[in-house]
Amino acid sequence: MSRVGIRPVEIPQGVQVEVKPTEVVVSGQNGRQTVAVPHGIKVSQTDSKLVVERLGDTKQRRAFHGTVRANLNNAVTGVSVNFEKKLELVGIGYRANLEGNTLNLQVGYTHPVKVEIPEGLAVKVEKNVIVVTGADKQQLGQFCADVRSIRSPEPYKGKGIRYQGEHVRMKQGKAMKSGAA
Repeated sequence: MSRVGIRPVEIPQGVQVEVKPTEVVVSGQNGRQTVAVPHGIKVSQTDSKLVVERLGDTKQRRAFHGTVRANLNNAVTGVSVNFEKKLELVGIGYRANLEGNTLNLQVGYTHPVKVEIPEGLAVKVEKNVIVVTGADKQQLGQFCADVRSIRSPEPYKGKGIRYQGEHVRMKQGKAMKSGAA
């Protein structure tokens, strides 16, 4: 049995869930999300809980069991309380600002890098920290990964865009020859 899949998903106050055979629609104060339910997985609602069951014991159904439960939990959490990630800009002259629906990054290139903000995400810039919030955890994580990949932290000086609290392993750099005159 899947340790993740057998746990029920608690539905908080103010979240509505509509269970269909091929999808589950979750709506709340922060929006509406749809989670696809693959063939061989059954989702049922009892009181204020969602229960995920698998119809059979094939390898694929065992894999989908925990995945569907985790996606449902993320959808329920996202529509009730937004997810948030913070990115730090580390480097001299590195800065970011918002121009409408575009994030404008100046991170050491000869030109500013413009990133379009997807629908459903909110971005704030505070000094050298970019705060991204949204209800869809997958979309939020993908956007933050795309922004980080523009200038990922380098291992010698640590300059770049990193997640807040991320540890970057630093390398020593070149060592001088011993016995130099």
